[in-house]
Amino acid sequence: MKTSWRSASLVASAAAVLALTTACGQESGTSSVGSQNVGATAPAGGYGSVGAAGTGASASPSNGYGADGQNSGAQSSAAGKLAVAQNAELGKVLTDGNGMTLYRFDEDTAEPPKSNCDGDCAKAWPPVAANDAAAGAGIDKALLGEVTRADGTKQLTIGGWPAYRYAKDTKAGDITGQGVGGKWFALAPDGKKATLASLPGLSVRKDPKLGDIVVDKNGMTVYRFLKDVAWPKPISNCTGSCLEKWPAVGIVSKDDTKGIEKKGLMGFTRPDGVKQMTVDCWPAYTFSGDTKPGDINGQGVGGTWYAMAPDGKPVGAPKK
Repeated sequence: MKTSWRSASLVASAAAVLALTTACGQESGTSSVGSQNVGATAPAGGYGSVGAAGTGASASPSNGYGADGQNSGAQSSAAGKLAVAQNAELGKVLTDGNGMTLYRFDEDTAEPPKSNCDGDCAKAWPPVAANDAAAGAGIDKALLGEVTRADGTKQLTIGGWPAYRYAKDTKAGDITGQGVGGKWFALAPDGKKATLASLPGLSVRKDPKLGDIVVDKNGMTVYRFLKDVAWPKPISNCTGSCLEKWPAVGIVSKDDTKGIEKKGLMGFTRPDGVKQMTVDCWPAYTFSGDTKPGDINGQGVGGTWYAMAPDGKPVGAPKK
């Protein structure tokens, strides 16, 4: 993210700390490089089934490419209308017209664009054909280009990076190719590696079971403790060993949030000296039992811990 934006966020964070005495319930205070642009806008064409590859395994087998040299039949398939999918672990991920994750290879180059994945590698990682590629919502069409491979075929590039599918991804949304061999990574819409590093301090994720819930800058679920107090001032009743299990969310500025209700969005200093963020004046926590973005293992624990909604309410808590 841009330095100027981060600087502004730091300044705003300082302002948030100064607002700790504010009463709750009140307002506290590129274009592609070196590759030919693809202008086609035709809809996606179907592509072949993916061999016999299974899902869920990302360890590299004997050939070193991660899919045991399987030929998926997808090498010549078109990209179709590219789309942006929201992944709980990686944030925004680029997909083809059928929802299949697109990847990039660290041994390739973007300036100038060049693919270094041929032979068995290209069987495990079918190159995405450049024909019929079109930019969908949230994708800069200027980033779409093409590169001529060693066999003379045209491969789609995103921001100069050659794009691939993975033979072990068998259905839309699969990301089994992520991190294979330490060289293969899902593509972000701008051609960079997909990552959650650009998430705001607090934002909203749509969980398939719970709906809209708050997540922190690492994509981890944020929770509320029913034994806490919000008015007339925030009070956390999670101390000692409880706080080790349910770490307090640190203070972030309002400008470093997205989709969160602004009223009552503030920080406070706990009696133990820890500075904690609140949503609608309710203290916010993460859960040590959640090991990766998208986990909701803290939901309903003890009948007192629930994921936090963007307005600060506990999602799924029993009505009083």
